[in-house]
Amino acid sequence: MPQLDTSTWFITIVSMIVTLFIMFQLKISKYLYPWNPELKSATMMKQPTPWEKKWTKIYSPLSLPQQ
Repeated sequence: MPQLDTSTWFITIVSMIVTLFIMFQLKISKYLYPWNPELKSATMMKQPTPWEKKWTKIYSPLSLPQQ
């Protein structure tokens, strides 16, 4: 059974890592980031949830009339 030649593995792995690094750098550099990001106000408008729009009552079994 022939031996596996691992002499080129190091350069292959290193070149692959360098290539991935360069590709990610190019991908990230396409985005425009604001120089001074401004904070949004902490008081956001409250969105009404469906259960707040109408009055509902939860009946517990003990408060129901006896049958």
